[in-house]
Amino acid sequence: MRAWLFQDNKQKQKLGEDKCPWSVGWYDASGSRRSKTIGSKSNAEKFQRKIEGQLAAGTYKPVNRTKWATFRKEYEKKILPGKAVRTRSAEKITFNHFERHCKPIRMAAITTKLIDSFIADRSCDPGKKPGSTVTPATINHDLRHLKAALTIAHDWGYLPTVPKFRFVREADEIGAVVTEEDFQRMYDACNVATLPKGLPCEPKEWWQALLVFCLTTGWRIDETLAFRRDDLDLKTGQIITRAKHNKGKRDDIDHLPAVVLTHVKSILSFSPLLFYWPHHRRTLDTQFHRIQAAAGISLTCPDAAEHECTDSCHRYGFHALRRAYATLNVDTMPAPVLQKKMRHKSFETTLKYIALAKKMKKTSEVVFVPDFLRDREAN
Repeated sequence: MRAWLFQDNKQKQKLGEDKCPWSVGWYDASGSRRSKTIGSKSNAEKFQRKIEGQLAAGTYKPVNRTKWATFRKEYEKKILPGKAVRTRSAEKITFNHFERHCKPIRMAAITTKLIDSFIADRSCDPGKKPGSTVTPATINHDLRHLKAALTIAHDWGYLPTVPKFRFVREADEIGAVVTEEDFQRMYDACNVATLPKGLPCEPKEWWQALLVFCLTTGWRIDETLAFRRDDLDLKTGQIITRAKHNKGKRDDIDHLPAVVLTHVKSILSFSPLLFYWPHHRRTLDTQFHRIQAAAGISLTCPDAAEHECTDSCHRYGFHALRRAYATLNVDTMPAPVLQKKMRHKSFETTLKYIALAKKMKKTSEVVFVPDFLRDREAN
């Protein structure tokens, strides 16, 4: 394919033929006409030969001048509607953080260096706890959303290459796991709950059913609250979690033990939802903390030295019940079955829960201790 030299007629009339800069024109692989003003004729001839060589070898990559704002608008119109509601919100928040720190103008300017700058600036943002900064998990959460969007930009031809993402290393921490003793204490303390109101059952019965359901199914709290009575067979105890309500995005069938089914039957109401919560979502956590306070539960915050602790630092979250489900069932369920029941897309996620269960169990290995020390301790 051939490129050509030319001078702009308007510039030639304004500056004269001798002072008018030379430009190079060519057609790219898609048939679009391109041009670039170079300057002197000799430099324009060099650029002409370079472009012709790239076109002949098939290595030519046009510089895209699409703006970030244009891409974001198009992405939110074409891609986000096909994602879950919470994912849409999370990606928009990530884009806002990216714009706040990096102020991107053109897509072609988004490079690995810019992504590294975003990581450095984002890590200094304040966290949820007073005096803390955002966690590595939060930064990686943003990076995953940003990488997914920039991959689409590359597919659309807005980016020549997808930048390299250096994910922040996260500490292999043991999250809070509800113990059998603490669960019983919370179960017995449900009488202090004052919500939900307006249902045929007492708040105590509602909370006991919720806690037992979460512990014996391992469901996330959001899919539990979205569970419909139509997906429960009161005779057999069969339950169905729907793809649109769970993170795994697939329908799954499970069965409730008889004692759980008894709890569930006691809270049936007029609502199509089994665990109907007619209040603000945050009050659910408030009531859960109230129950734990009455049960005398006060956890030790592992990050107390790094931030100013709040009440939530010393209480279980609902996900602690999910971790307890994995811990208590890891010895009786094969790993693939546990993955299916917990609806993990990746088996690696299930392995993390299995590793957590092993850490929670007391080791059976006996560490060597010299005999004279044992005798001294005995005396």
